[in-house]
Amino acid sequence: MHQTLFTIPFTHIPVYGYGVMLVLGFVAAMYLAQFLARHSKLDPETFANAAIFALVSGIVGARLSHVIENLPEYTQSSLSASQNFFNAINIREGGLTYYGGFLLAFPTLVLYALWKKVPLPLGMDIIAPCLMVGLGFGRIGCYLNGCCYGAECQAPWAVQFPYDSDAYATEFNQNVLKMPVPRQLVRDGSRLADYMDVKRLEVLQEPLPADDFQRFSVAGSLKKKEQVKAEGLEALAAAQKANPVHPAEIYSAVTAFLLAGFLVAAFTLPHVPGRIFAGMMIVEGLFRYVLEMLRVEPPVIGGHDPLDPGRLLPLSFLPPQSYSMVVSFILVIGGVVLWYVFGRIARSRVESGSPLAQPARV
Repeated sequence: MHQTLFTIPFTHIPVYGYGVMLVLGFVAAMYLAQFLARHSKLDPETFANAAIFALVSGIVGARLSHVIENLPEYTQSSLSASQNFFNAINIREGGLTYYGGFLLAFPTLVLYALWKKVPLPLGMDIIAPCLMVGLGFGRIGCYLNGCCYGAECQAPWAVQFPYDSDAYATEFNQNVLKMPVPRQLVRDGSRLADYMDVKRLEVLQEPLPADDFQRFSVAGSLKKKEQVKAEGLEALAAAQKANPVHPAEIYSAVTAFLLAGFLVAAFTLPHVPGRIFAGMMIVEGLFRYVLEMLRVEPPVIGGHDPLDPGRLLPLSFLPPQSYSMVVSFILVIGGVVLWYVFGRIARSRVESGSPLAQPARV
């Protein structure tokens, strides 16, 4: 994890790994779109402009989706309305949901294609591998940022995120962190600090007994990295590690790049226009659904609410399904529908004597 790659010389301005990966993903996707457009006899500048529209609308949609999915984090009663709003729009340290970006960027690009009179099925096929390239770089950014990690595991390739990571804080707050936490890293004045002082605990060996965990509410008890640095506790914090987890971000990046390569290869072959995009939706939806099984996202439908076991979630007869699982299922269904629709359109064109789009020569 490298949230800050470096600081701009002669300034104190940090350059975040997540942001760098977003920029690289945007540039790579844009050049790929222009390349495929040029070899499809379409104006590449149209796709360069489309990339900018996709970037802006995608970030807005991705952030909005993340905020909605984690609404309690951005409606804290202990913070003012302006502080909650700033936290909601602050994307410098991550917090973007890919599917949220896709759901807003897709209709934006469709409207742009209609305005520019780009053949919609062909334009969608060009965009399909570009989306996967952008996703691949974005997931590397997630890994550098320490977010979107997987469930706990003991595999040889499991990763352990450091003290100031989302994984460490989440495991600590959920009372599942296995590494002993020194009292110096617990914020003075917190209920947990008072508990440790009364018990004369120099080290907190979590998990706490359930009653003590509920009573002393450990969430927010850790010192922030700025305070750790100010108090000269960097070495102590550096020795802290989260539980080993699946590097789900790397799994996602690898599958995204592989899928992008497959889509480009398929694009060069004779195909029904639009089915490259539809195939991307189906395969990506399936991959993401399986990947979600290796993560620890809370369910939104199916079974019981993990925060309130007495309350049933909607469609409680189903196994627990996370937000991304639900969107993945919708993505697959949407891809199947588009596959059928584009096939019918192509059949109609053939029957009317109109030729299908020729494959790109790349």
